[in-house]
Amino acid sequence: MLVCTVFAGQAFASDKVITMSTTTSTEASGLLDHLLPEFKADTGITVRVMSKGTGAALRDGMDGNADVVMVHDVERENQFVEDGYGTRRYYVMYNDFIIVGPEEDPAGIGDAADVAEAMRLIAEAGEPFVSRGDDSGTHGREKQLWEESGLEITGSSEPADGAGWYFSIGQGMGVALLFAEEKNGYVLADRGTYLQYKYGRDAEYDLEIVYEGGDMLENPYGVIPVNPEKHPHVKYDLAKEFAEWLVSERGQEVIGSYELLGSQLFIPDAK
Repeated sequence: MLVCTVFAGQAFASDKVITMSTTTSTEASGLLDHLLPEFKADTGITVRVMSKGTGAALRDGMDGNADVVMVHDVERENQFVEDGYGTRRYYVMYNDFIIVGPEEDPAGIGDAADVAEAMRLIAEAGEPFVSRGDDSGTHGREKQLWEESGLEITGSSEPADGAGWYFSIGQGMGVALLFAEEKNGYVLADRGTYLQYKYGRDAEYDLEIVYEGGDMLENPYGVIPVNPEKHPHVKYDLAKEFAEWLVSERGQEVIGSYELLGSQLFIPDAK
């Protein structure tokens, strides 16, 4: 009887596990290390994390490789739901994008009228610019900014004349930040990951925020349970419980309490 009880307990514990595919910034910023233990303490549910670009995270949901996705590309998130892969997009939180670069700002973008002009100034100066190039939410926003810059761009929304200064690396945010530091160049980053690399590690990080602010740099995050009608094997009830916890008063308080050196990295935004 004892053996049966132990096995039953183990089986029940394994059932209380969900897989989340999420953008790298939620992990690289340290948010998940702060958030998920609180969720488990409240619910007994363990969340296994697959951290990757938004595009790849959404593909995990489309393929049924995750029970829930948490990403930051509203247009693609809404399409994901409209196509029947997700049941609902829950507004969770936001932070913002920033342009990080050398403190001396050789392209002079700190005085730009808007972020589109800032991008144009980097290109005109031929200063190194590092693109994640990984189909992430950050990469998607970068492509939108190039489209707004007035520069000639390619069919994939990259600068047409980027030889020698535009580096598309196909990597996550942390690697992009480090590569930009190595090149003493510029990179579009989410504020949370940048602050973690600047102040949350033992290693020094030399680049500074050189441009910030404006509607085009707003960065909202959503969570979407994968639709069991598409993939009957997903743990929809647990995924929904996770999503609803995130947007509850308790979950929003936990998100809002995550700080680094007194700076709040994410702003709760449940609708």
